[in-house]
Amino acid sequence: MSSFDMPTWSRQQLAAVEQALSDWVPPHAPADLGQAMRYAVLDGGKRLRPLLVLASLKACAGDQAADWMDEAGMRAACAIELIHAYSLVHDDMPCMDNDVLRRGKPTVHVQFGEAAALLAGDALQTLAFELLTPDNSHIPAQVQARLCGLLARGAGHAGMAGGQAIDLASVGIQLSLEQLRLMHRCKTGALLETSVQMGAVAAQANAQTMGALLAYGQALGVAFQVVDDILDVTADTAVLGKTAGKDADNDKPTYVSLLGLEAARKEAAALAAQAQQALQDSGLADTRALQALADWVLQREH
Repeated sequence: MSSFDMPTWSRQQLAAVEQALSDWVPPHAPADLGQAMRYAVLDGGKRLRPLLVLASLKACAGDQAADWMDEAGMRAACAIELIHAYSLVHDDMPCMDNDVLRRGKPTVHVQFGEAAALLAGDALQTLAFELLTPDNSHIPAQVQARLCGLLARGAGHAGMAGGQAIDLASVGIQLSLEQLRLMHRCKTGALLETSVQMGAVAAQANAQTMGALLAYGQALGVAFQVVDDILDVTADTAVLGKTAGKDADNDKPTYVSLLGLEAARKEAAALAAQAQQALQDSGLADTRALQALADWVLQREH
């Protein structure tokens, strides 16, 4: 197997994702709506979800993917980032987390007003599904439908939106570890799981591969949120790009509040190890990009 240069690969993929997002998020939607949409999604963020889509596609299809697979992968990568961006716009609003800083700049409702932020989130959400169903594309209709179904389930009542509902209902309440895991698996983990699955669907992976990658995504998704809980108490606002200490200030249950800092760190490491083991069990020839992303989730500082 030839050597794999993860930094170069990730830079190339991120540049392609940024260009595609810039091309596909319209600047001229009515009444400055396009500007609010672009402000919410462009020039910021870790882009972990798009990278997971593209790394999963690479693992399943290799370097010989059909052109339509590459197109499906890029559309899926951008679609899931749009869903993530819309969720942040809405989460930051006064009716939910009431935050004023995101990705090192004022949140969308601070910059454009609450009504414009609400509409920008709505428009980003619907644009995600528009991207997955292009006209005059060689992407098979069945693949388009599966991608839409995966994204809808990951973002909906049994996924991200349901997790946010649990989060809002749990302020000031002592959750059990299992309840906390469920909240995090829905709120944050669901879209990370979906990212991995969408890449595999774009590559037309078989059921065994899909199962192994689902196990990877599930472990990685919860690990990401555990690390997020840790960073909320150990990093400062300038590094995070969002307000540090908000969970404690709002009396929200977290892995750190439930387990303590060191036990939370051990939990994150154990989950990352589970993700790596799932890759070993997948039977895929080259999972180095997915392995590197799991390492980054555990070691990230923001």
